[in-house]
Amino acid sequence: MHVCFLSEKRGALTVGGAYFGVVDGFERTAEVDPADALYCECAAIGYAPVRFRFDEEFLFSPPPHVKLYFSGKDVAVYLCDYLRDDPSLRVLRQERVAGSLLTLCMQGRLTLNLENETGFHLIPLPEKLEDCKPYPCCGGVLLEGQTSFALLSRDGELWAQADGKVLEKGETLKAEVSFHDSTGHTALCEWRGGSLLSCTLRTARAPTEATYALAFFESALIGADVTPYLCDALKPKADLLKGFLGDFVHVVLREDPRLVGLVYARRERVYEVRTFRVDVKDGKVENITEA
Repeated sequence: MHVCFLSEKRGALTVGGAYFGVVDGFERTAEVDPADALYCECAAIGYAPVRFRFDEEFLFSPPPHVKLYFSGKDVAVYLCDYLRDDPSLRVLRQERVAGSLLTLCMQGRLTLNLENETGFHLIPLPEKLEDCKPYPCCGGVLLEGQTSFALLSRDGELWAQADGKVLEKGETLKAEVSFHDSTGHTALCEWRGGSLLSCTLRTARAPTEATYALAFFESALIGADVTPYLCDALKPKADLLKGFLGDFVHVVLREDPRLVGLVYARRERVYEVRTFRVDVKDGKVENITEA
C-alpha cells in the first residue's frame, strides 16, 4: 500500500524502527503492508510522541491523534492534536466573568474550566487560544485571542469558534471570520446568544488560472455564489451542484490544476478523497466530472 505521512507539528518519523526523516506539511511516502503491523512514531519537540501500529485494524479505526484520508488504494496518514510533553497542570489565567469563575489551564492540552451555578464544565480549546482574554458577551463568555475566538454559553456550550478578528462585543458579537482559502474569503458574522443572526461573505482576490478549479469548489463548500464561475449553459443548474457533489468537508489540490480532491467524512477520523475534473473554456466552467 502506498502511504503518505504528514504531521501537524514538525517531527521525526520512524516506521518499523527505521528513521524516515522529518515530516510536517511536506509528506514522507512509503510502501507499507498492513500485514507487517509496523510500529510507527512521530516525535515533535515539546510534544508527546504520536505512536501507532500500522495494521488492518488501524486502517479501519485509527487511534486519537491520527486521521486517515483514502484515495483509491492509497492512504494519507495525518498526525495531529499533539499533547504537550509536560503533563503537569499549569494555570494560565483565572478570573470571574459574567458570574462564572474561568480557569484557563494547560495539562497536555489547553482546557477551560468554567464554574457557576449551572455546574463545573471542562471545555477543550485549540492551542491558538492560549493567549485569549475572557469578556462577557451575548449572555455568555467570549474568549478573544489574537487570531481566533470562541463564544460559550454559561453552561459550557460552544456557540461559536473560528479563526478571525472580533469587531464588536457586548449584547451581540460581530466578527470577521477567515476561511484561509485561495481567494481569501472572509465572512462578516453577527451572533446574539447562541444564534447566528447574519453572515455576509466577502472575496479578497480573484482566482488565477492555476487556482480556478480550486476556488470554484472552495466557494461551493462555504455556500458562496458559484454562478460567476459557470458558463451560461451551467448557470441554470447551479442549485443542483450540492446534490451532485454531496457533503464534502474540505478541498485539496492535485498535481493537475484541472483536478481537485474533495474530502468526505466516512467515520470518526476516516475520510475519503474523491477527485473531480473541471473543464474551463473562456474563463468559465463548462463541465464537471468525477475522475
